[in-house]
Formats: sequence, C-alpha cells, structure tokens
Amino acid sequence: MGRDTRSWIVPDGLWEIAKPPVPPDRVRPQGGGTRNTPDEPLFAAIVYVLVSGCAWRASPPCFGVSTSTVHRRFLIWSKAGVWGRLHEAVLRRLDDAGLLDVSRVVLGSAHVRAGKGAGLTGPSPVDRGRPGSTMHILSDASGLPLVVDVTAANTHDSKALKPIVEAHLARRTRDPDRWRKPGRFHADKAVDVPHLRKWLRGKRIGVRIARKGTESSERPRRRRWVIERTVSWMTGYRRLSPRYERNPDNYLALFRLAASLCCYKRLIRTRS
Repeated sequence: MGRDTRSWIVPDGLWEIAKPPVPPDRVRPQGGGTRNTPDEPLFAAIVYVLVSGCAWRASPPCFGVSTSTVHRRFLIWSKAGVWGRLHEAVLRRLDDAGLLDVSRVVLGSAHVRAGKGAGLTGPSPVDRGRPGSTMHILSDASGLPLVVDVTAANTHDSKALKPIVEAHLARRTRDPDRWRKPGRFHADKAVDVPHLRKWLRGKRIGVRIARKGTESSERPRRRRWVIERTVSWMTGYRRLSPRYERNPDNYLALFRLAASLCCYKRLIRTRS
C-alpha cells in the first residue's frame, strides 16, 4: 500500500512520531502469525476505525491487513502505553513550537452513551438513566487537550478534578525544565467544591470556578468556550461517541489517540 492511500486518513509525519514507542513484534511459539505485517498500515487502520466509528471487523481492505490483526495489534499497543506516549510526544513538539499556553487551563466534560456491561459506566443523569460514561478533558488556553480521562456517567464531575490535574503536574516532576505549572484553572459550577478550591490554591494555581448560586456562568464562559469546542472535536471521532469499547482501558486508549490527532493537526497547520 502506497503512501498516497494512507495520507487521506493519517496526517503526514504522524507515523514518524508514533513509531518509536511501538513495541517490536513478538515471535509466536506456535509459529505463523503476522510477524511480516508492517506497522504503518496497521496504525492507519486503527486511525480509520477511530475516525469512522466502524467495527474492527469492518475496517476496509485498502490497508492491506486483516481486520483481526488490526484489532489484536491495537490491544497490544494499548497495553504497551503507545497512545499515551504518542500524545506526550506531540505535546512536546507543540511546546517546542511555542504553541502551548498553560497560563490558563480549562476543564470540561461530555457524557457519551455506552453499551450495557461496559466498564466505567453508570446511569447517565442527562440521558434518562441509560448506561453511559463521561469524557473529561483538561485543555490549555487555546483548547488543545493536555490530559484526558474517563469515568462512569453517574460519577460527579468534581471527582475527576484531582486525578486529571495531578496527571498534568506529574509531567513537571519528570521534566521540570519543560513543563510549566498552570497559572489559572477554569471550570464550571459542577466542580465548585471548597476542598478542591483549597487544594488548587495549595498547588499555587489560581482558581476561576463559577460559584454555585452567587455567580453567573457568563463571565467564566468567556474563557471556557475553548473547552466546549475541544469537546466537540473529541465527540466528532465516531468511535468515541457513542462508546463501543467495553473495556475502559481500550476506550481511554482511543481517547488518547484522538487527543494526539487533535494536537497534531494544530501543529501541522502552523507549518503550512
């Protein structure tokens, strides 16, 4: 399969960033297998499933790989943490280009419907109690997704605040010379909890959360519209909304791949 066949689904240059964290193929003890299947068309097929929302078994033959191999390789790469490291690598390139702005970070969420029996699901308060999950996104000031996470739909949004902020702050522990502490944190009234405000201030992060019952949402919304746009970008990946993956780790893996694509598209737009 030539480069021209893949370019319509995978942006130019993204595979070169994704390739280093991809683990080498393992020899199957029973022999046979797919050792000679190239990784690049498999990556393109995985991106196609994410974007189109088709079932794994319905991925088209134009990629030159079997549908079972595509799904199996996705599972292997997900367990190896490929998608999280791809997201980190793209964020580093954005930072090198001066395109990340963490003077303000914004937290947003969206409910997605999920099938029965899937992990990290619960009765959705916004979908008549149907099973669902919540996508959580922490973005920079321009809406680029910095951290993504998933919880059950009946888990209060405030429960996701600490884990998602700590995930970003952990980058500073690993590489303090690169990653900067957020200047201000913006969110809606759903996370207006006193102990969370205190926790954020303890991290020396300014708090800009609308207060319940005393403050209009209009003023915070002047800064929060960017996360609403980011949520729209993420739900545009049809494999994410509705949620088809029963395993929450696999769903989060696709979520991270979508965040990587979102960030990379911003990067290549600035180069053109």
